Amino acid sequence: MASDAVKYMPIHGGTTTTAAAAAEIRSFFSAVKPKKTSTFAYAFVITFVSFTLFFAFSPSPNSSSPWFSNIFSSSSFSSFSSNTTAAPSVSSIFSYIIPNVTSTNSTDRSSDAAASNTTVTVSANSTSPSPSSSSVVKNSTSRAPPPENRTPVDKNSTFESPVVNRTEPVAKTNASQPLLPTKSSNQPPTADEAPSPSKSPPVSVSVVDPTSNSTSSAPSKPGKQTGSVSLLDQEIEKWSESLKDCEFFDGEWIMDDSYPLYKPGSCKIIDEQFNCISNGRPDKNFQKLKWKPKKCSLPRLNGGIMLEMLRGRRLVFVGDSLNRNMWESLVCMLKGSAKDESKVYEASGRHHFRGEAEYSFVFQDYNCTVEFFVSPFLVQENEIVDKKGSKKETLRLDLVGKSSEQYKGADIIVFNTGHWWTHEKTSKGEDYYQEGSNVYHELAVLEAFRKALTTWGRWVEKNVNPEKSLVFFRGYSASHFSGGQWNSGGACDSETEPIRNETYLTPYPDKMKVLEKVLRGMRTPVTYLNITRLTDYRKDGHPSVYRKQSLSDKEKKTPLLYQDCSHWCLPGVPDSWNEILYAELLVKLNQLGQTQRKP
Repeated sequence: MASDAVKYMPIHGGTTTTAAAAAEIRSFFSAVKPKKTSTFAYAFVITFVSFTLFFAFSPSPNSSSPWFSNIFSSSSFSSFSSNTTAAPSVSSIFSYIIPNVTSTNSTDRSSDAAASNTTVTVSANSTSPSPSSSSVVKNSTSRAPPPENRTPVDKNSTFESPVVNRTEPVAKTNASQPLLPTKSSNQPPTADEAPSPSKSPPVSVSVVDPTSNSTSSAPSKPGKQTGSVSLLDQEIEKWSESLKDCEFFDGEWIMDDSYPLYKPGSCKIIDEQFNCISNGRPDKNFQKLKWKPKKCSLPRLNGGIMLEMLRGRRLVFVGDSLNRNMWESLVCMLKGSAKDESKVYEASGRHHFRGEAEYSFVFQDYNCTVEFFVSPFLVQENEIVDKKGSKKETLRLDLVGKSSEQYKGADIIVFNTGHWWTHEKTSKGEDYYQEGSNVYHELAVLEAFRKALTTWGRWVEKNVNPEKSLVFFRGYSASHFSGGQWNSGGACDSETEPIRNETYLTPYPDKMKVLEKVLRGMRTPVTYLNITRLTDYRKDGHPSVYRKQSLSDKEKKTPLLYQDCSHWCLPGVPDSWNEILYAELLVKLNQLGQTQRKP
């Protein structure tokens, strides 16, 4: 039988027996206590799930703030993956729980979507984006446009822009930097790209678009090149129209009192052989003549602007002593235009420029070199032992000159050959020309010349990338020996005026016709500097007897027998060759700029 306490207990837990109820509660807690931890965990999980379902399916007064929809939306993942902070997601939770709190970020989903599809081009030197969008997060990282929206700019481009600025020293390397835009790399380096320890530092390229007032560039020294870039751009714009259809080599020599381009005696690097005024030549008018094409005027060579063209580049002359003549002329003009002439020097410390196989002038402030390699035939001179055991000189028509490995990576190469093909051994062609192990008993000089140029042309096609380098071939320079040749009493010392009547000019050399045929058959473009006719007028421009300061006793007895009517006084005729080279470079820069501006 149940006790009275139990019999009279109210069904719904009344309090008629307080003591019994208290005892029952104590009994319940004593039973639960050992499982307190598990019970708490289960309760927490059930509560969390309940709140989650409540947030998910309850309507919100703000359509953009439900936490459930925000946390699983693609925009949240997109913004997170693009280095934005987690603050937007967190703030959306609080905006639901505490609706009156205003977020610092925009909550308009449509504007966010529009912003995510808008590409903003950011200059490499820009520090903040344009404040045109109302949904810009204060601490977000500005993003450059995706690769497909970038203007193709080759990383190492040379003539892709009017000027290319480098800061690392130029080394003699065969890894040339592109003069023309390459097709393989269309991505510019990022502004904060760190150089790899095993590679050269990244090139700083200033890209100037003539149709725009803005310049996008990788880091460079502030204000270092701004004026020079502008001057080069102006020079291209000034001359591009008049030069593009001009025949540079059809014209006449005219007097210009503003010439020569550098003061006689001011350039210490001019070889004694070319330094006519210092050697006592009395007349000066030969220095005041400039070449004037019939259909245009050549731009006066601006050494400062040309140095900017060459910044970070290698310009190499390869050939005989006539190319040394041209090389010395250009070095003098550039050296006189350098900001600090003490930072212009020959790489090996040489002060005389005859007798060595190569020379290189370094323009330290411009990080460029202007070099000369001796290779009078462009193919290899050789020595063999004949059947009698005697040593014999030959000319390997099938092998390019040995120095080719040193200059094949240059950015601009100016070749020449011709004068040495008129010497006795080459002109007779007896037991002199060699291909493989075969020495021709007799071979016509024009055929040997063709074979040699064909070998040279194949080397150019194999080793010169036309997208990275420019190749020029300077034609034959006329000689003016009268009464004999260079070694048989030929003279020109009485000449003080150029030829005015074209009927007295010599016929176009057969060797240059051979050259033109070889050039037409080449796949790699080569610009032909056809200076043969314009030099033929200048019988007055040679050193003649003024080729030396001090004559030997034998020379003093018969000074007129030892004249130089092949080379040219400096300042003088080769300065005009370099002005034509300068004009050609301006034309090519303009053509490249037009190509880049096409859609």
